[in-house]
Amino acid sequence: MKKTLTATAVAAVTVGFAAEALATEWNVSVWGARRAFTEHVERLAELVAERSGGEFTMNISYGGLSGNRENLDGISIGAFEMAQFCAGYHADKNPSITVLELPFLGMGSLEQEAEVSMALYQHPAVVADLARWNATLLMPSPLPQYNFVGRGDAPSSVEDFAGMAVRATGGIGAAMSAIGAVPTSMTATEVRQAMDSGVVQAVSFAPHAHMSFGTIENADWWTTNLNPGTVNCPVVVNTDALDALSDDEREILMGAVDEALQHYLDYYNDQTMAAWGPALDERGIERITFGDAELAAFRAAAAAPAAAAWIEENTARGLPAQELYDFVTGLIAEGN
Repeated sequence: MKKTLTATAVAAVTVGFAAEALATEWNVSVWGARRAFTEHVERLAELVAERSGGEFTMNISYGGLSGNRENLDGISIGAFEMAQFCAGYHADKNPSITVLELPFLGMGSLEQEAEVSMALYQHPAVVADLARWNATLLMPSPLPQYNFVGRGDAPSSVEDFAGMAVRATGGIGAAMSAIGAVPTSMTATEVRQAMDSGVVQAVSFAPHAHMSFGTIENADWWTTNLNPGTVNCPVVVNTDALDALSDDEREILMGAVDEALQHYLDYYNDQTMAAWGPALDERGIERITFGDAELAAFRAAAAAPAAAAWIEENTARGLPAQELYDFVTGLIAEGN
């Protein structure tokens, strides 16, 4: 965190005033380019600057401060004050929040995902998990169900994914393994090259990322309803930097979260999803829709085994894994 003299302070010194006003400046590490995925970060920065009269500002860097897989590490050492990352990029570093990446949890909307995520982020076990990295969870980046864009022959059934190399992280990867696909975990910035070169035949993303990272540019097909799950990508702050804020600054920051998150939801629902269908049509991408019986078999094969494996693995890590799973699924059931 950097404190700098504001223009007001410089003027005060010039005319002989003894008091100096110091401004707070945070650096924020994200990646790619400005898109739906980062709209809440952008809006948060705007609100904080407005409500502090320019005395608390955020410099948002798209890839200039850290790689996306290293953002949590950067937070832990105070290389920057705020960052965004995806839990599946390093599940071993943030196992508690990977419960939200399990396949077929049944989230009904972005709004529900935001609500469940915010509740989980306040669970004592989750707070302690992220505290190992000197990180405080601030807000999620709610994403709709992932689906696949692919090249080559389109799958006509779920079984056609057997042997297919696909980009799929976290619980989505586990779900695809259950039907014989070969999942590969790579960051969003790597997928276009991997798809173009044939390293993977299909890529799982939410619609905004398929558009932002160019996977639809050379694609032949899109699965409309496979819906294996989604990823959880929180925005975190360095805990020491948060503690170093004045009471007024902290109140401004925390008080702006709900409005920034609502802006994100409105933007995704009203703009991103409205552009998705036309983007597919313009490129002649075939829509693949699977039958109810196939999808039910997919869920049966993937959901329960993935949840059981997650609970077993993370109980061994010392997490109250069953409690976290029950907490999340209970909230989802209440909201559906």
